[in-house]
Amino acid sequence: MSNVHQFLFGVYPYIALAIFLLGSLIRFDREQYTWKSDSSQLLRRGQLRLGSNLFHIGILALFAGHFVGLLTPKELYHALGLSTEAKQMVAIVAGGVFGGMCLVGLLLLVHRRLTEPRIRVTSTRMDIFILLWILATLLLGLASIVVSLGHRDGGVMVLLGQWAQHIVTFRAGAADFIADVHWIYKLHLMLGMTLFVLFPFSRLVHIWSGFGAVSYLTRAYQIVRTRG
Repeated sequence: MSNVHQFLFGVYPYIALAIFLLGSLIRFDREQYTWKSDSSQLLRRGQLRLGSNLFHIGILALFAGHFVGLLTPKELYHALGLSTEAKQMVAIVAGGVFGGMCLVGLLLLVHRRLTEPRIRVTSTRMDIFILLWILATLLLGLASIVVSLGHRDGGVMVLLGQWAQHIVTFRAGAADFIADVHWIYKLHLMLGMTLFVLFPFSRLVHIWSGFGAVSYLTRAYQIVRTRG
């Protein structure tokens, strides 16, 4: 196994995670006024509502699916009566449906940002670059579904899960599990991890604001009095 493979899938995940967390913290501390998505709705609403809804529903479902699918030990879903083969088919169907939704929405957003003059002139290079990067990552993910249909025993899904579980639990040998998987999976992982590297330097930081809004549900009751 090459040293490059060991670095990309054994070391790089931690580098990406560190940049993601520390970069987000530093940006929030030093550039709070850039902690937003810079909505272009006021410039033109066309395609925004449909594209944004499809994209956000799709990508949130995909993220949740990856999180649960990769980090759930096989012993747990076996105990729940779900076989490895069945789990893979669930992943293929759900990934296809929500991936398709996300793709349609993303294409609408990309088309809108590149072809509307007022939106294009107010877009930064990073705004356009991050959309295209997500598009490339998504297309590779959809392509991996086709590859997965060629081996429905779920073996590769187990290997990918073991890789992810070893990474998040800081166990050695994570890269060994995916040494022989198809290159599409590896490239999809690389682009996905690099997305976390790009996160603090793009408008994606507004995602943190969504999580922060949840705190309003549990904050202490406040009484506001007018001055007498």
